[in-house]
Amino acid sequence: MNSLRLILSNKRYFAPAYAFLCLNLVYGTWAIYIPQIKQHLGIDKAELGIAIFAMALGSFVSLTLAPTINDRIGCGKATAWGLLLLSVFGAGPFLAESYATLCIALFLVGAAQGFLDVSMNATVSQIEKDDKVTLMAAMHGFFSLGGVVAGLGTFLIPIFDSALLHILLIIILIITVNLKLVRQYAGVCSTLNTEKSKGSNYLRPLLLLGVISFVVMGSEGAIVDWSGLYLSEVVGTSEFLVGAGFLSFSITMTLGRFFGDALSEKIGSEGVLFLGSVIGVLGYLGVLWGTTLSSILGFSAIGAGLSVMVPELFRMAGRATAISSNKAIALVAGFGYSGFLIGPVILGISAEAYGLVSSYYGLTAAIIIVSIVTLNLLLRTKH
Repeated sequence: MNSLRLILSNKRYFAPAYAFLCLNLVYGTWAIYIPQIKQHLGIDKAELGIAIFAMALGSFVSLTLAPTINDRIGCGKATAWGLLLLSVFGAGPFLAESYATLCIALFLVGAAQGFLDVSMNATVSQIEKDDKVTLMAAMHGFFSLGGVVAGLGTFLIPIFDSALLHILLIIILIITVNLKLVRQYAGVCSTLNTEKSKGSNYLRPLLLLGVISFVVMGSEGAIVDWSGLYLSEVVGTSEFLVGAGFLSFSITMTLGRFFGDALSEKIGSEGVLFLGSVIGVLGYLGVLWGTTLSSILGFSAIGAGLSVMVPELFRMAGRATAISSNKAIALVAGFGYSGFLIGPVILGISAEAYGLVSSYYGLTAAIIIVSIVTLNLLLRTKH
């Protein structure tokens, strides 16, 4: 909680935290309106999955360009531009009147998201080095908090009765507040890393962490994009509660990231990974139980379990000695981000072919496998 107090008491640290919050606020607002947009355009689950893949493609394109742009103009300025691009393109999916324009709009949103994600993480990493502080986990807590705020927007749907008005108000808020904060981080520039890795053989231990990260963040992305449809189409939840799964998931994800460090100190990294995966499995069983209450509680449990796993994977990667910690974290983060983007696409295609319930059985099986793997890691540390 010390890092949270530091962020809330210092504008220099709160400013990039606000960027983390805004990234998920825009993304989460899109998520709660997916059922409406899907119905408005008359597309099926497979087509929606492909449209979401367009977002993933945009992110992958920007991920290849962002490091070079960051080096040229500085990660702080790149963060400012990324937030502006996200604001400009964020309304695109809500303006789409055809499937083609939806795909184009989501590609642009994904490109802005990927660019902002790389830039703001680089900015915070450099601030940590310059100021000798530890902030990254709490920063990601603000990302999750953005999802909570977006989820609360579900209750505004009957009031606004306009998805476009909803996102435009959010965009105005983002730009207005950021104009007062941007000077706090715009001058931050990353230092170049000249360390050389020792070869691919040394990456094998990190690859396991990367695969776990892929599954965990893939599950997170799937819940963000498909929890609303699951509650509305499978469980039959009323429109008023259709975003409750995403909201409850985001709340427990946020709390877990703000309080997870203390748990890590008590039971260790491997213990955190195993405990988080077990809680995730129990959460999925609640979702599959199929009632409104059990599903919402299940999404809450999944959020709590996954929240402590992702920061711990980064922590374990940061302790790597074979290659630089920056490269190790980038490797694990790359796997995870790929899962976050590709997971919803895979789920969408399988949902159209086999049904949404079958897709959630697949997600449950994946987390069960992770729990077995992490149990093995935990037992190995005891010997």
